[in-house]
Amino acid sequence: MASQRSTAAEKARRLNLAREVWQQLGDLPPAVTMLMKEYGIGRRHAYRYVERARRLKGLLTIPDATESFTVKLSRQLAARVRAHAAATNRPLREIVTRALVAHLARSGGRG
Repeated sequence: MASQRSTAAEKARRLNLAREVWQQLGDLPPAVTMLMKEYGIGRRHAYRYVERARRLKGLLTIPDATESFTVKLSRQLAARVRAHAAATNRPLREIVTRALVAHLARSGGRG
């Protein structure tokens, strides 16, 4: 059975814990062992978390969970959004998220 990929929030939590463990123990093998036990992951995987966590300047922010939903847009507007995403080399979700956040901020979050 294939294992499921970690979400961004799970990765951030694991990296934050790896950073805290590394700072407390200051030694790689015990930190790796602790992560292996805590998350049920292999040595190599735990080692990668600790190595990455050692380079962090501070704790990571835990991102909100995401949800998919379908929105009907005119073909012209959808094409404009896709063109903007391609021109700025950003994913559609980022373009749409930024637009919605900006709109809600301007309207005070009112419908």
